[in-house]
Amino acid sequence: MIFKDKVAVITGGAQGIGFAIAEKLSEGGALAVIADVAEEKAKEASEKLLKAGLKSDFVAVDVSNFKDAAEKMKKVIEKHGAVDILVNNAGITRDGLLLRMTEEDWDKVIGINLKSVFNCSKAVCRAMMRGGGVIVNIASIIGQMGNAGQANYAASKGGIIALTKTLAKEFASRNIRVNAVAPGFIKTAMTEKLPEEAKNKMLEAIPLKRLGEPEDVANLVSFLCSDESAYITGQVVRIDGGMVM
Repeated sequence: MIFKDKVAVITGGAQGIGFAIAEKLSEGGALAVIADVAEEKAKEASEKLLKAGLKSDFVAVDVSNFKDAAEKMKKVIEKHGAVDILVNNAGITRDGLLLRMTEEDWDKVIGINLKSVFNCSKAVCRAMMRGGGVIVNIASIIGQMGNAGQANYAASKGGIIALTKTLAKEFASRNIRVNAVAPGFIKTAMTEKLPEEAKNKMLEAIPLKRLGEPEDVANLVSFLCSDESAYITGQVVRIDGGMVM
């Protein structure tokens, strides 16, 4: 029970990587608060954990909206007494070449992927300062290497990496650690929609010759949230099957 008595908020936690993280942290004893814009899905995900005998709650929140994020995180803190762990996982894609990318596509991805990290981290940092805490941001290898057709996504994930390092420096003296995880190609609803040809090309570029599982990412996030990584902050840890070396 490495997270006994800890309260963990996971944004975008209703499905995919976010739910795998929520499940892993709750298995470690944390009360996993699933924060998602889709209220019914968040409720269902939370109930699934509760039925498994784990501790969970949910909150419907638009993490890209500064006011909504602040209000909902405040309610979580008032209800549960703290937020000890924040996992900024919420993210979307709106792919397209820059020539055809609309302003709306740019703003939507930056808002949900990057601004949400600012919004939620700011909303919980004062409460964390009272007793320390951990923030883990889900970035991507695309934020380090770029990718044609994903200018908005790459910019958002690159921004997360820069923000992670800055917050790690700002919060270190307050016993708050901040790290980022940069997944490669993970088996999610997004990757499942890709054509077989695209999937095969991915596999050719991955030395381990498989897509990652959401649980692979959850295992790494769990480590970074635990006291076993007490001397690690400001880092970006790739989890990509060896794709980027």
